[in-house]
This record gives sequence, C-alpha cells and structure tokens, in this order.
Amino acid sequence: MKILLLEDDIILAEIISEYLIKNNFIVSITYDGYETEELIYSEQFDLLLLDINVPNISGLSIANKIRSNGLLMPIIFISSSICLDDFKKAYQYGANDFIRKPFSLEELLIRINYIKEKFFIESTKVIKLTNDIKFNFMTMSIGKEKETISLPKKEAEILKYFLLNKNRIISINELILNIWGYEAEPSIATIRTYIKNIRKHIDKNSFKTIKGLGYILKI
Repeated sequence: MKILLLEDDIILAEIISEYLIKNNFIVSITYDGYETEELIYSEQFDLLLLDINVPNISGLSIANKIRSNGLLMPIIFISSSICLDDFKKAYQYGANDFIRKPFSLEELLIRINYIKEKFFIESTKVIKLTNDIKFNFMTMSIGKEKETISLPKKEAEILKYFLLNKNRIISINELILNIWGYEAEPSIATIRTYIKNIRKHIDKNSFKTIKGLGYILKI
C-alpha cells in the first residue's frame, strides 16, 4: 500500500514514516502543499495522509481541489486543530477519516488498516457479482461455476473501481483520472473496449450505459 504523507513537522513526519514502513507500507513524505500537489498528479497513491495547516497550500485546499477534479483516493486528515469549521470542511472536501494530534501510532495504524479493508487495497476478498459469478480482488479474476477468468490488468482495475463505486454513475473521464493517473491517457474507444470485454464475463443487465453520462454497475 502506497501512502503520501503531508506533514510540515519534520520530526513527526519521520516518526510516522518509519513506523509505517516497519508495518510494510510504502511512504512518500512531503512538507508543503505545492510539493504534495505535484506528487499527487505525477504518481499514484492508495492513501493520502494530510495535515491541514502546512505551508503554501493547506491540506483542506488540496483535498477540495483533487475531489473537484474527480480524484477519489482515500484521505485521512491529521491535525492539531480543534476548530469545528476545519472538521466540517474536512468531511465536506471528501475526508474518509480525521485524527487529531497528538495520537498514538497504533491508533493511526488501525485507521489505515480500516481504510485498506474498506477500499479493498491489496485485498484477498472475493465479492459476489451474481449468485454464480465472483470477483477475486487478490488474483484480479472472475470465477464462474467451472471456470476462472484472469482479467487483463486494466480491465480488472476498471471492474474493481466500479465495485468500489457501485450504484453510482461513473464517467470515462473519472475512470481515466483514477485508474491511469500519470500514465499515458487512453482513448475513449479503448475505455469502451475494456468495458465491452468486462460485460462479456458478468451479468450484462447489471452493467448499464447511461447515455451522455457514463456507466453504472448495479449489484
């Protein structure tokens, strides 16, 4: 699991980073808002740990901007702020959790592992698509009664994204932002081909096209 940590307190940043690395996480540290924004749009991260009051651009502004741009990776805010307005804005801007300083490293780990499980990050879970069809998050494969189908990497990532956002309309632009990130952008025709291929393996009636808006997976 790859984590981006924004914390302007150098000593605290190093303490958190060392602890998380010892618990088998990959951690990148930034100390100001500009550097954080640059990394978010140049690399892919599974989780953002954002302090609120940092130089140049606040953690709240970063969260607001990336959510407005359609990026939906989980965010945990870490802050010493006791201001109720900061707490409200954190959740308005898409926070998945909020932890106040000072906190124990063990508490942070518990919260991160909860996010990891909730968003099926490096998950071994199997989820039912129908009574007869299942998707394995670890092997990125679809299991049917007497058959296992290994999906190509991008098709598996697209299906996983729809499962994490089931019953919600997802546009092609949102898929590109959240799956391709900093990689070369695919064509719209390529995305449609991926979705067409996925539909061959699952219940077609559950994967619908919403004209002019995108697609929705109803399960």
